[in-house]
Amino acid sequence: KKIKKKKKMEIRKVENTEEEDKRILELYYEAFPEDERAPYNKLKKNVAKGKAEQWNFFDEDKWVGWIYLVRHKDLAYIFYFAIDAKLRGQGYGTKALKTFIEKNKDYRVFLGLEDWREEDAENKEQRIKRYHFYKNCGLEVLPHRLKEVSNIFAIMGVGGSVEPAEYKEMIDNYFGWPLKYFFDMRMID
Repeated sequence: KKIKKKKKMEIRKVENTEEEDKRILELYYEAFPEDERAPYNKLKKNVAKGKAEQWNFFDEDKWVGWIYLVRHKDLAYIFYFAIDAKLRGQGYGTKALKTFIEKNKDYRVFLGLEDWREEDAENKEQRIKRYHFYKNCGLEVLPHRLKEVSNIFAIMGVGGSVEPAEYKEMIDNYFGWPLKYFFDMRMID
């Protein structure tokens, strides 16, 4: 009996095809609440300008998810990471994120997430689950919190902590002039 060698999770750059746009957009709207979503065409524009990157995750030839991030010096900030709704709870998210972190081991990879320690959150269970998911992927709780417009997020990451000035520089570089003056995005204690 032949033993089938398990293929690794693959990360492939997003090609601007209609098919990709459609599936990413569908996932984006399904996975993120309205107050956490930027206009998708703006996200794409920043990729075209070289200010951000978006990648697909494939298991064999099956598309399983998507990640959108910003790099600045040795920082890699994950804006969005999501697995296809039909495939959640099957280990793809863990495999995808661990693969991403491994491929970016020279970076301090970090992200913001809804604070699971907030007592009166209506989705407390989901937040706790998410925290354990990231912890299981090797991320640890970092100091400070992120204020992104009207949302405040806890921070988790790998490779070392991120200072408020570094985050500010990265975000200002991402938005550019004059937009950086219109969005209140910074680290707070």
